[in-house]
Amino acid sequence: MARILIAEDEESLCAMCARALAGDGHEVEATRDGGEALDMLTREQGRFDLLLTDVRMPVMDGIALALAAARDFPDLTILLMTGYADQRERAQGLDALIHDIIAKPFTLAMLRGAVNEALAVKARG
Repeated sequence: MARILIAEDEESLCAMCARALAGDGHEVEATRDGGEALDMLTREQGRFDLLLTDVRMPVMDGIALALAAARDFPDLTILLMTGYADQRERAQGLDALIHDIIAKPFTLAMLRGAVNEALAVKARG
């Protein structure tokens, strides 16, 4: 299965996503903000298949994280999550760097579907 890095500052949502994806057989690491996620990506030399990140977070938001991750680890697939329409609009400009945007609130089935679809596209290369 895949190695997934989650960056989400809302603790309960982060834990729910991590549990669901780990339950599907993925290896999951969870961080609380973009800075922590970028540190982990750097420490692990980008050895993740997927970055699942909230757009709106303290320290470093998901847009800045996506830009840095895409620059440093161009093979990393990036999925953004947001509940804010203005953030979705900001993220639309990143189409070349991100795979998709998941609108909050979402169900576990929607999360799993988006993750599986992103990983399938990555596998097809």
